[in-house]
Amino acid sequence: MPSPVRIYLVRHGRASAGFAEAVDPGLDAVGHKQAKAIVQELAPFGPLPLITSPLKRARETAAAFEVQWQVTAQIEPRIAEIPSPTEDLQAREAWLHQAFQGRWSDLPKPYQAWRDEVVSFLLSRRTTSVVTTHFVAINAAVGAATGDDRLLCFEPDHCSCTVLEVHNDNLLVVARGRQRATQIR
Repeated sequence: MPSPVRIYLVRHGRASAGFAEAVDPGLDAVGHKQAKAIVQELAPFGPLPLITSPLKRARETAAAFEVQWQVTAQIEPRIAEIPSPTEDLQAREAWLHQAFQGRWSDLPKPYQAWRDEVVSFLLSRRTTSVVTTHFVAINAAVGAATGDDRLLCFEPDHCSCTVLEVHNDNLLVVARGRQRATQIR
């Protein structure tokens, strides 16, 4: 019997600017150190296929894996950050804080479709992989795996690793990543 497909969901390192400050910030110095640390933690499992969100903070996190494993990350838009209903950064932050209080089923259909695309992409994996992505995308995956409709079902820390497995077209949580009270800034 073949071994199950594992997905190592790595939240990007700490960004150089918050959600209300920049649309697509890269990592700050701490974020780069966090990326190097998670690479060392996962190094024994690799090299593995590497998939990353197209956003800078996730790509820069993936870059540390690229150097360690001498692989090139596949850029995947379906695991990018949840789309914002506005380009106004302050309004975007307020919207996200409000959304965190609710359930996916309470959000407009485009956000439910976004969640479904994240999950569908992860379910399509046929090989064990590392995926560098975002707080809400990880929550979407864990919520789908556990049947939890809350938008915020746990708080993965920067460069924490949540491990999922694909079983019979379902996601199963093997281990939730390290948590902390993340502040959207």
